[in-house]
Amino acid sequence: MPPLFPALPPPTNTFAILRHVAADLLSLAADVSGVPSPAIKSASFYYKTGLIWHNLRKFDLASICFEKATEIVSKLDIKKISDSGEKKMILDINIARSRTAWEVLDRKIAINLLNRAKCLLFGSFEHYKALANQFLMFGKSILSKHDTASLNDALKLMNEALDLCEKGLDEVRTREEISELKDLKFKTLRFISAVHLQKGEYESVIKCVRVLREGSFGNGGEVGDHHASLPVLAMKAWLGLGRYSEAEKELRDMVAGTAGAETAKGVFLGLLGRCHVSAKSAVRVAHRVVGDDGDGVSAGAAKVRAKVVAELVSDERVLALFAGDAAAKERTTMHAVLWNCASNHFRVKDYEMSAEMFEKSMLYLPFDLENRNLRAKSFRVLCLCYLGLSQLDRAQEYIIEAEKLEPNIGSAFLKFKVLLQKKDHKNAINQILAMTICLDFTPDFLSLSAHEAVACCALPVAVAALSNLLNFYTSGPPMPTTEVVVLRTLVTILTQEPGNESEILKYVKRAHTRASELGPDYFFGKEEAGRREQNWFAVMSWNFGTKCGKEKNYELCVEFLRFASEFFGGLVDGKVEENSVMVCKSLILTVSAMIALENQKQTALEDTEVKQAIEQLERSEKILTSLSPGSMESELYFMYTFTAYDIQGRLNNPESQQLLVKKFASSKACTPKNLLQIGLAASQGPRSNPQVATFALNESLSALLSSPSPDYQNVALTVRKLIAVASIHRGETDDDAVHSMYKQAYRIMVGLKEGEYPSEEGKWLAMTAWNRAAVPVRLGQIELARKWMNAGVEIAGKVVGMETYRACMEDFISSFENKCHEHKNHTSESRPQMVL
Repeated sequence: MPPLFPALPPPTNTFAILRHVAADLLSLAADVSGVPSPAIKSASFYYKTGLIWHNLRKFDLASICFEKATEIVSKLDIKKISDSGEKKMILDINIARSRTAWEVLDRKIAINLLNRAKCLLFGSFEHYKALANQFLMFGKSILSKHDTASLNDALKLMNEALDLCEKGLDEVRTREEISELKDLKFKTLRFISAVHLQKGEYESVIKCVRVLREGSFGNGGEVGDHHASLPVLAMKAWLGLGRYSEAEKELRDMVAGTAGAETAKGVFLGLLGRCHVSAKSAVRVAHRVVGDDGDGVSAGAAKVRAKVVAELVSDERVLALFAGDAAAKERTTMHAVLWNCASNHFRVKDYEMSAEMFEKSMLYLPFDLENRNLRAKSFRVLCLCYLGLSQLDRAQEYIIEAEKLEPNIGSAFLKFKVLLQKKDHKNAINQILAMTICLDFTPDFLSLSAHEAVACCALPVAVAALSNLLNFYTSGPPMPTTEVVVLRTLVTILTQEPGNESEILKYVKRAHTRASELGPDYFFGKEEAGRREQNWFAVMSWNFGTKCGKEKNYELCVEFLRFASEFFGGLVDGKVEENSVMVCKSLILTVSAMIALENQKQTALEDTEVKQAIEQLERSEKILTSLSPGSMESELYFMYTFTAYDIQGRLNNPESQQLLVKKFASSKACTPKNLLQIGLAASQGPRSNPQVATFALNESLSALLSSPSPDYQNVALTVRKLIAVASIHRGETDDDAVHSMYKQAYRIMVGLKEGEYPSEEGKWLAMTAWNRAAVPVRLGQIELARKWMNAGVEIAGKVVGMETYRACMEDFISSFENKCHEHKNHTSESRPQMVL
């Protein structure tokens, strides 16, 4: 007795194994009361399990399941089955058995099972369609083997499918069912045509194609078939019959229809090898395949089409069609078709495909003088394509060839563009000069070159392009861009990198010169636009002037600030209302920078420079006096006073210096610190002015002491400077004046908290006062010596940390007084000096 369950393979699919076991268990259960159609359900279980094994390519297990299902349904009375789904399952079981048998190469059983299934159609559209489709699949399977001996078998199977479609069309009624069966019939007939073509039965192919096109068969066959394969089948059949005119007609119809690009190419080349084909036909094929711009074809499809055409037009047999003068018109048309295709791909930035198509188009350009410029144009667009692909060496090769054929500005500019992208800045700058000598050169190309250079971050190249562009503004012809815009762009580019201050100054100077020559309204523009341009140069000059000043580059600082004053002042027309404060600042700082440069170089200003400084200060003074008190900055007035004091000192006119400082001291803008700075400057250097120094320092001291919270650091510094000035200029003849300053310092220190007066300054006062008694002691000037010693002791008593010194001082004074009594008429001994 055979085993109840067949041996199962290793569990490659656990689910399939479980299904199989479940189907066997369900089969053993047989009829179960209360379950409708248990046999159908058992058969269905085996059928679905068989499908799973079939998909896993376990055909022996699949066959077992399908056979079990067949045994179960064979015991049923089919006529009593009313459910359409159950009827369809019985048919599907037969078809599934047949398919499994086909897979294990048992074709006789497979075909026998399909023939048995013809009695299971039940007049159903689905049944006719399923069985016909399976016959067709078996036929296609044989056809795909390319086995000539089996073609008759394939044809028989496809005829069976065709017969089922025709019978099905007589049974079905709905429009959708008719349409589906008719499509299957068309498909079957096309494959039948293919079988006839392989067998060399060309007349039969033509008949099949004619029937398909006319649609003269069956129910609802009034609409013919227009599948893309029909022209191919017909053309090959006509070629087989040697009727070349009909074959070429089919080719033309195919190109005009919806045939695929590869198909059209293959058919055309096949036709080309077997009969005479005209160049005009080749043009039609190429044009049809690539299509027209705006056909709505996707980018991917357009690329596939273009590749097919590229292969077609580069075939030597196709090229031979266009040889000679007779095909000149067709050659021109083909070039236009390929050029337009390349242009379309270039527009969508598919540079690779575009380059290939431009290269193919050049195959249709003769090497004659008439087409010389067109070849140069092709080389230029190829250069652009390879620039887009960043293949710079290829791009350079093409543009060199273009320049040989047509040395115009277009070629020169593209050569510049290639050099720029190759970062060969030196040769790119040289190429700018080469562009300017082209016969068709226009200044626009220099602007374009500058834009390209900026985009490539090649700022020196951009500067070179714009510098050359400036040369055309003095020659007279109108320019598309105003000169001020070019200069502004140049300066802006130069500011992107450090160390370009000298170059920036050169173009700022040019802007000032040209505005002076042409007038500000003409150069900068009128109304608000002109004011903005002018203000831009003014602010730029000011910024770089102050920057150079901070960097101690006073030579450039002077020039930038001088131009800033001119730009802010409205250049030559003297309009200073809106920018009066900035004009004044620029003028004053210009002179300050001149003085700083003099100190830096340690060379005196020349007379012309002094004269220029005086003129600038006079201008600034007029502006200062015209300003309302609210708009005048205190720092600005001080800057003017301080600078004017220095310049006037060169004119040996101390009185004017004193008047200048006194005028400032009486103004509201004056501060104690300002006066201290003036006093310090006036007290030192080769052009010191003790009168001004004394006045400024005294005024500063008074202002400092009158403050609710005096700055005793500055107070101490002022006192020290006053003593120094008095000592140098009046100490020899007016000792009382110097002594009074020490007394004043002492009175300042009285009542202050510990450490409030700077201790170092206090020590300096105490020790210098004490040391001033040394000479009088030696000379026997008792009263004078006593006066300075007492001053030193008094001050020392107010300074923290001088207790020991003061004790020594007092001891010495006591000893000194004793000796004075003992030796009243004799010269007292010199006392030793005490030094910190």
